[in-house]
Amino acid sequence: MSLPTPTLVTTRLRLRPFTDADADDLFALQSDAHVLRYWDSPPWTDPAQAGRFIARSQEMAEEGAGVRVAVERDSVFLGWCTFNSWNPEFRSASLGYCLGEAAWGHGYATEAAGAVLTWAFDALDLNRVQAEADTRNAASARVLEKLGFKLEGTLREDCVVNGVVSDSWVFGLLRGEWFARQRGTAGT
Repeated sequence: MSLPTPTLVTTRLRLRPFTDADADDLFALQSDAHVLRYWDSPPWTDPAQAGRFIARSQEMAEEGAGVRVAVERDSVFLGWCTFNSWNPEFRSASLGYCLGEAAWGHGYATEAAGAVLTWAFDALDLNRVQAEADTRNAASARVLEKLGFKLEGTLREDCVVNGVVSDSWVFGLLRGEWFARQRGTAGT
């Protein structure tokens, strides 16, 4: 069963399916060593990787495994957000995001991820979302905490990228927590 990639509009952002026209911006983002310093894979070195990422984004939606959307503000590419590893039987999935350094510190990651979560909880019978962040990435942990995720544990030495061993925090968000949070913040 396919999972059509939505177009979502927030106060400041537009989240939309990737197109081939995003390849150059995507490569610039994913080849930036500073942006990816806490990532679980090394920066890209081949522009063809962008095309494969875009194709895989489309395949993921066609297979019903998840969706990945480009995040833009005023038609400027900021990064992307993903809802993946969708398991309808367990009603669970994972959340991820990557934004360029110019977009950091403006609340865009929280806004984009919040839009994807709202869509996922509304459109699917979703019960749980998991997210992981490198333990050195306090900014990403803050994004998840702002969205209502709870720190559930640490995966010790779970990544080795370019010879650097790192730990990851595991965060979880349950359906009841998400909706309670939405009701509690409505109108504020």
